[in-house]
Amino acid sequence: MKLQDLIHTKYPIIQGGMANIATGEFAAAVSNAGGLGLIGSGGYDHEWMREQIRIARAKTDKPFGVNLMLMNPDADAIAQVLAEEKVAVITTGAGSPGKYISMWKANGTIVIPVIASVALGQLMERSGVDAVIAEGGESGGHVGDMTTMTLLPQAVERLKVPVIAAGGIGSGAQMAAAMMLGAIGVQVGTCLLVSEECPIHENYKQALIKAKDNATTVTGRSQGAPVRIIKNKMAREYLKLETAGAGKEELEKITLGGLRRAVLDGDMETGSVMAGQVCGQLKQIRPVAEILEEMNNDAKACLQNAASLSALL
Repeated sequence: MKLQDLIHTKYPIIQGGMANIATGEFAAAVSNAGGLGLIGSGGYDHEWMREQIRIARAKTDKPFGVNLMLMNPDADAIAQVLAEEKVAVITTGAGSPGKYISMWKANGTIVIPVIASVALGQLMERSGVDAVIAEGGESGGHVGDMTTMTLLPQAVERLKVPVIAAGGIGSGAQMAAAMMLGAIGVQVGTCLLVSEECPIHENYKQALIKAKDNATTVTGRSQGAPVRIIKNKMAREYLKLETAGAGKEELEKITLGGLRRAVLDGDMETGSVMAGQVCGQLKQIRPVAEILEEMNNDAKACLQNAASLSALL
């Protein structure tokens, strides 16, 4: 199966539902460029979500979707809005969407949860999902323990539903590698943060462009909620306290509102600058259409040239 046939897009590429970033307008821009744009629910409520869905519909006639973060306190109401608005594709994170699936699928919605383990993928498969997104710990934001290169082939082997790869994918070569491991397509986030259309602060984009290969770190492991961010003053302070055994309340004081400070205010020192490990590959700010077209074309070229590598074996 091709991902394009499942989600009706030009390219087999889904935009990650990044909290405080993936607005209706940005999702529409990605969909217009040939990918599947997603609106990220993050910590917003159902009224915001309905508004963003309608903004996206006003700006594109292409399919787009919504990412529902299941830990959102308003998740039940958001799930109902997604059913009422007949959203084409729903991805989910941080839990199981099992109780919503029949309601969504009654409208013909494609349901694709993000998984960080094969066991969760098997649970999702039994719940009747259409595909899964196997996301490795190279990704930005909330991460799991397994890398994409280890999680993806095991998910492909042990699941019957199609598998989409995420985490550590920011180029056509990486996209091709994921597809050679059995993925039907990819979900990307960090590489789209440096698109002209992405609504993050210019400081955020410049921090990504200046980032080196080891620019990120993971905070929150002691709390069971690991998050990959760019190293800065806040990250160093958090890790210091975490190493010293600080509790949840003390650690949350440092991170509270951190993502919005980075996204909206451009605070690169005390903000939570979420980014995946591919940030070291990013070189310039470009239109999202150019990023997606280059990624797809380069992936196609890599796959076409792969046969010549057999001479090395």
